[in-house]
Amino acid sequence: MVAVTAGERGVRYDIRGLAEPDAVAPKIAKIDGDTAGFDAADLSPRQINLELRRLVYGEGIREVTIDNPGAKHSIAVGILTCCRIRINGSLGYFGCGLVDGPEIHITGRVGWSVAENMMSGVVVIDKNAGSLTGAAIRGGDLVIRGHVGARTGIDQKGGTIIVGGNAGATTGFMMQRGRQIICGDAGGGLGDSMYDGSIYVAGKVASLGVDCVEAEMTPADDELIDRKFRIYGMDRPDTFRKFTCGRKLWNYDNLEPSERKLVL
Repeated sequence: MVAVTAGERGVRYDIRGLAEPDAVAPKIAKIDGDTAGFDAADLSPRQINLELRRLVYGEGIREVTIDNPGAKHSIAVGILTCCRIRINGSLGYFGCGLVDGPEIHITGRVGWSVAENMMSGVVVIDKNAGSLTGAAIRGGDLVIRGHVGARTGIDQKGGTIIVGGNAGATTGFMMQRGRQIICGDAGGGLGDSMYDGSIYVAGKVASLGVDCVEAEMTPADDELIDRKFRIYGMDRPDTFRKFTCGRKLWNYDNLEPSERKLVL
């Protein structure tokens, strides 16, 4: 457990749960054993995060419920421990970023860049997500039961992104590793400039990006998809198409000018 300090006005924390000189947790949560919950309607994003960290780091709570988040931005950021967080409502942009370990369930929608740079854990969103969903994600599972915007999984370095609906343009842009499973349609420029990884699409693909090619589905691919859908109680579409890197850009700097034009 991370050490904390207490002052006259409450416990103070930074992003890691350590003491922070000018931040005060509101201490309004109702605690019942190893579970707790609080209403965030009248709290600022800073106060919400401080109360969440106080519960997880200071009180050792393993399951936290946050009601009425009010689509505020940058909520549940920087949680670096195993716990469960349920958010009843919608979040703004940059929610649940920089997390390592928690299981987070959001019952509403989310804005841009949800779960950016997630290292491990699970983030499940019941409705839609904005652009840049799962940007630079490195591990864990990010599940969006609805639709997502453009550039989902941009610069993805690992982990699995599952989309129950459609995905916007340039999904998988500059993808380096990991998997994306899209149950609906994908916009133009799928997998543009991807370096590695796999993208599975059940619906239509508007167009492929540079160096993204269709590949053969294998039994291992089907096993992965089946297992993920069982875990999250989702209905799997009958068939998927698999897309990977054509590897023509791997040594782009070494190509002759005429060869570069052919690749692009």
